Amino acid sequence: MTHIHNFMEMRFASRSENESFARVAVASFISQLDPTMEELTDIKTVVSEAVTNAVIHGYEEKPDGVITIRTEIDGSRISITIQDQGKGIQDIEQARQPLYTSKPELERSGMGFTIMENFMDEVEILSAVGKGTTVRLVKVLKTHSQTIKN
Repeated sequence: MTHIHNFMEMRFASRSENESFARVAVASFISQLDPTMEELTDIKTVVSEAVTNAVIHGYEEKPDGVITIRTEIDGSRISITIQDQGKGIQDIEQARQPLYTSKPELERSGMGFTIMENFMDEVEILSAVGKGTTVRLVKVLKTHSQTIKN
């Protein structure tokens, strides 16, 4: 079977209205693997969560920041990296706790990282205060990996 390695990268302003664009762009790119609706929905959801975190927490809703997304396909493995140069996360372990939010006044659930961890096979969060955050998400498509094996 042919080994697929493909990628796309995009940058956009840290505006909440760009979250849906990012979600659809990543979904369109990975659709070449013919994922199930559930796999596609999971990926769209985690992209939304990560981009929303960058807009609200990384840049504190200032529209002059830049968010970069790189999506890679390697066989049945999809890797998505979402990066900002915002304020960073002081305590990553605390931020990963369900229901934790640094902005309770916004009536957010504090479930972003928990959702990412539930929907993806791997989640890595790298952050430095004052320098930004990188979230790496990996999902292996079950349907595609079965096709490759057969």
